[in-house]
Amino acid sequence: MSEPTDSLPSFDAIIIGAGIAGMYQLYRLRELGLSVQVFEAGSDVGGTWYWNRYPGARFDSESYTYGYSFSQELLQEWNWSEHFAAQPETLRYLNHVADRFELRPHIRFDSRVTAARYDEASRRWEVMIDSGERFRARFLVTAIGPLSADTLPRVPGIRDFRGESFHTSRWPREPVEFAGKRVAVIGTGATGVQVIQTIAPLVGQLTVFQRTPNWCTPLHNRKITEEEQARIKANYPAMFELLRRTPGCYIHDTDPRSTFDVTPEEREAFWEKLYGEPGFGIWMANFRDVLTDPKANALFSDFVARKIRQRVKDPVTAEKLIPKNHGFGTRRVPQETFYYEAFNLPHVRLVDLQEEPIERVTESGIRTSAADYPFDMIIYATGFDAITGSFDRIDIRGVGGLSLKEKWAEGPKTYLGLMSAGFPNMLTIVGPHNASTRCNIPRCIEQNVEWITDLLRNARDRGITRFEATPEAEAEWSRHIEELASGMLYTQVDSWATGVNRNVEGKDVRRILQYQGGAPQYRAKCEEVASSGYAGMVLA
Repeated sequence: MSEPTDSLPSFDAIIIGAGIAGMYQLYRLRELGLSVQVFEAGSDVGGTWYWNRYPGARFDSESYTYGYSFSQELLQEWNWSEHFAAQPETLRYLNHVADRFELRPHIRFDSRVTAARYDEASRRWEVMIDSGERFRARFLVTAIGPLSADTLPRVPGIRDFRGESFHTSRWPREPVEFAGKRVAVIGTGATGVQVIQTIAPLVGQLTVFQRTPNWCTPLHNRKITEEEQARIKANYPAMFELLRRTPGCYIHDTDPRSTFDVTPEEREAFWEKLYGEPGFGIWMANFRDVLTDPKANALFSDFVARKIRQRVKDPVTAEKLIPKNHGFGTRRVPQETFYYEAFNLPHVRLVDLQEEPIERVTESGIRTSAADYPFDMIIYATGFDAITGSFDRIDIRGVGGLSLKEKWAEGPKTYLGLMSAGFPNMLTIVGPHNASTRCNIPRCIEQNVEWITDLLRNARDRGITRFEATPEAEAEWSRHIEELASGMLYTQVDSWATGVNRNVEGKDVRRILQYQGGAPQYRAKCEEVASSGYAGMVLA
């Protein structure tokens, strides 16, 4: 980036990403009267909902809790068709928002940001996109999503396969035909579950390659009736107030009782009730100690294991589908619709990669340690280099050329999860150490965007051209993050929430990436910093 910066197109702010976070940040900064440029790698808005168009992709948060809350007109004019909307409807919604609020003129599509460098002399960020063009801005805001850096398994031969193959987050726009085909799905996380249950009835033969089974519970989705639609719209103010109070910004709140405060009969009845209800209540509205007390967790895990055994006819397959290395809720809980019943179909087979690992992908299929499996199609539901991976794929350099990837190599270091010392004027809407990655994400996105907007308003009004977190505040925030996570069972488990992804070199050590104090406490912390005149930051 040697070209003089005064010859580059210049803006007040550059935003990376035009998903839910980037679109809302653009809306708010435009309200401030700032000049804003958004760069988006895709060819349209939507972020997660643009890229993930695989069969079965849909919400596992209730639709009406997921949409933007900032516009009463938008809330009243949009009708969600299902309690948990599918990807095409969600993408239509986000396109509607982009058009309604005239956001597209400020977004440059098919433009992937490859590098960003802070220039101390001018107090500006210089940003490069994949065309080689460079731009500059006083402020840089990342809206790149926690699950956007897709990963493939670390096995040889992936490019050798001559059939069709897709990663779920890079699904083609044109229709994919399944009838009569021999299909492999690698991965049984939330995405894999949605794909498997959707295509199982459509294919000629389905083979599921599972490394780690997950605790899956019923989604219980259905259409929204006209009467329900009217009640939802009338109840929006009360619902959003409830969402502000619950730890994960869901309509489900933790039961204040302990697992051991009730009799075994009452406990079983309560769990049966949760299992029969829609959405994440079974995870978020369970007894308060299920995610912290190993004995409580073991009891509930056994309850779900019994459900799996009841639903899967072959006892050997059922046992393979029951997790043995982690308890319920310590990894993300996939919500399903007849997922377990898919394994009762005669043309569906489960391959346990703990018993027979994949050795390579061949021209005609997949070779494990036990057999060669021929396929017409391979679907990689192998997830993402989560939370920090999308940052790692951009060469971000702060003061003195400090590399963000190198700074975070042993684990992220942030202040409020919104900034990092040594990287002035850079803000991260969704990233490590803020509440958004353990949240009904648009609710936490709105909180973070509004805090960032207030900071930039303050900077504009006071003539501030440089702000940065102090190393001391960053270290204290990291200690706070560690303390909050110390009693949580999930920290003892390998998952994307603890930064473990064996498909990515160097991502095999657990780290604390999420804020575990709940969204209300996080919001209070952010408000406290702002009301104190931005304690923990240097403003110049």
